[in-house]
Order: sequence, then structure tokens, then C-alpha cells
Amino acid sequence: MLIKPSLDIGDVVLTFERAPEISMRMEERAEAAQCAFLAACRPETAEFLLQGAFLQRFPAHTQLTREGERADFLYVVLGGAVELYASWRDRETTVVVLGPNDGVIDASVVLDQPYPQSARTLEASRILMVPSKSVRHALEDDGGFAAAFTREIARSYSQMAQELKNQKLRTSLERLANWLVQRDRETGETRRLVIPFEKKILAARLGMAPEVLSRSFAALAKFGVRVDGAQVTIRDLPALEDLAGAEKRMVEEAS
Repeated sequence: MLIKPSLDIGDVVLTFERAPEISMRMEERAEAAQCAFLAACRPETAEFLLQGAFLQRFPAHTQLTREGERADFLYVVLGGAVELYASWRDRETTVVVLGPNDGVIDASVVLDQPYPQSARTLEASRILMVPSKSVRHALEDDGGFAAAFTREIARSYSQMAQELKNQKLRTSLERLANWLVQRDRETGETRRLVIPFEKKILAARLGMAPEVLSRSFAALAKFGVRVDGAQVTIRDLPALEDLAGAEKRMVEEAS
């Protein structure tokens, strides 16, 4: 039986075929081994999971899943970035942006339910695709894999809960200040950072309209923030941290 996942790139639909008995190439297996899920399970479980898996490289803006579709695969981001987003009528919003080692909507795979959000690549990405049935079997059979998978779902839940608290309790200016402080930490604390995706995606992730994001960036000038396109320079980090204040502590407590 052939597995045929179909992915949209603009108006083009790509269909990939591979028989489960055909093994991944050695270099693909080595790359897939970077996945924390595989590192935590028994060798025979990893072999079982990879038998029907794909490792694909997708360009930016490739549609991976659509809200309401059956969760046939667990998608694990090995490189690049994937946006989870939701739509309602003529509105669309970013839910979260995933990076390396993040799994796309793990709970849907476990529960054998439709995807609650859509997913697409934000940049050229390497994606490991593991059949959901194989994942569910491994969860029942391999305690190490189940523990690693549970930790990932717990981490995702914590992240989602933190995002919700952030949007409910903080002003748009505080949310942006906190995001800049956290992003600077993640990228080496150089006080010079690059927004890794379009500003409209950052706005949606922070729960604000693009025009509100623009006004918030302008308002941060008095706190030492300078913006040039996607380049951001933080000239007064203590002032920015003070503005982020309690929200910064909330993030630290949740991590």
C-alpha cells in the first residue's frame, strides 16, 4: 500500500509516494535521528517508526495540513519554521510558530482526531512525517517514547497557556517588549536581532493588528528600540526589561 500525502504550494498540489517497506536513505535516517522522540525510544521502535516515514524538504509557504483534515501524519520540524494558524470566515490568525524538534499538533495524532489548526512552512523547512498509526502503536509499546511524547505535549500546552495569559493580561506594548527580550535571549543576547518572519505573523502571534504592532514599535523608541525592516536594535535593555516586567517573570516561571 502506498502512502500518498498531498501538499499545496500555492496553486500546485504535490503528491509524494513511498511504499512502507522502502527504507529511508542513510543520510535521511541520520537527520531523522536528531528528533528527540526517536532518541528517547528503543532502537527497534525507532526502526518501526521510520519504516513508513518520510523526510521531505519543502519550500516556504507550503501547506502541510488544513484545519478539519484527518491527522494521518505526525509532522516534526527538523529545520526551518512552521506556522500553525486558524481561520474563521474572512479572518485568519497565527496560533504559534514552531521550530526545530517541535511536533505539529501532537494531540490530534494521539486522539486520532482532525487537526484543530492549519499548518504551513514559513521558510524552507525539513519535515519528518511519521504515520499517525505508527505513533499510536509506539506510544503503547515503548515507555521511553511515550514519556518523550508526553513531555512534548505538556510543553506545547504550557506554551499555549502562557500565550493566552500574555494576551489576556498584558498590553500590546508589554507583549511586544517581552517578545523582544525573550528573542534577544534566544539569539545570544547581542541586543541585535532579526524578526524571523513577516511582521503580520508576529502581530497575529502577539494578538494584535498589524497597525497596532507598528504603533507599538514606534512607542518602544523611547525605550531604546530601533527598527529597520526586520532588523531590531535594543539600545537600552534594562529599560525594555523593566517595561516587560511582570510578564518576563511569568515566562521564566513557566519555563
